[in-house]
Amino acid sequence: MSQGQGVDLSYEDGARAVELARESVEAFVRHGQREHPGSMREAFYERTGAFVRLESTRGRGSLRGCAGGHRSGDQLGHVIVDAAIRAASEDSAGSEVTPTELDNLTVSVCVVRNVVLTDDPLADLELGAHGVAVDGRGQDGWLYPTLPVEHDWTAHEYLDRTCRKAGLAPTAWQDDDVVVTLFEGQVFRERASDGSVEQV
Repeated sequence: MSQGQGVDLSYEDGARAVELARESVEAFVRHGQREHPGSMREAFYERTGAFVRLESTRGRGSLRGCAGGHRSGDQLGHVIVDAAIRAASEDSAGSEVTPTELDNLTVSVCVVRNVVLTDDPLADLELGAHGVAVDGRGQDGWLYPTLPVEHDWTAHEYLDRTCRKAGLAPTAWQDDDVVVTLFEGQVFRERASDGSVEQV
């Protein structure tokens, strides 16, 4: 098992990350524009991966988009903007977020803190703390760190589902030609009730 260190955000950094993601989604959806991070917090100059997740608060709620990556050579502020735009685009969940949906979305951001290459993902995976990425046979996919806790998945189910998302057989994570990467992330999200930001 080997680790790569990322950034460690304060609550204020995390709240701004969510705000930046929200602004980026709205600029893209309303005007087709790419938001500029502007005067960035110091942590946003670090080069690390990040993910942006958009969920609808209508009805039973549903995923409206999720995009990003666990590795990036770009500055965090720009990674958040790009992930937010991709999450809101039709490439993410099959249909682009529309202006009428914006008031019924919650935005969350996962900023990668550690990347862990593992030979034994079942033993090394900590549910609720790690996201999972798989890469092999020309396919790749990943799942957000909070999902197994939200859906009461076991570690085995989480790994299987990540492989299925990548277009691989569910048990492909056990194969030598498939690389499993665990990423530890800090997750900050809007509360559906009032839009305030919490750290998960």
